[in-house]
Amino acid sequence: MAKPTDKELETALKMAAQMRDKKIDPFFVAKCLLSHNYRIKHLEDTLRSADRYINCGMSEQERTKLMRSIEKAKDAESYTSGKGRRNFGLE
Repeated sequence: MAKPTDKELETALKMAAQMRDKKIDPFFVAKCLLSHNYRIKHLEDTLRSADRYINCGMSEQERTKLMRSIEKAKDAESYTSGKGRRNFGLE
């Protein structure tokens, strides 16, 4: 399946927001799309950070950016799941 164009994604997100606002989402399609779109942005940032870290000599600065990106992705996951994330530095 082809990736949606920017215009298609924009239209789908707009309709999903309207469905959510009007509480017309019997099969949770709008909820899923909006949640996944929110989370995928953080995961794409993590992918870019990991790519830079691996391909730019694994510098400490790039490692720090990667770690921050991973934390943001975890926070987005916690936010959308409705469960708080507890991090005691053991991960």
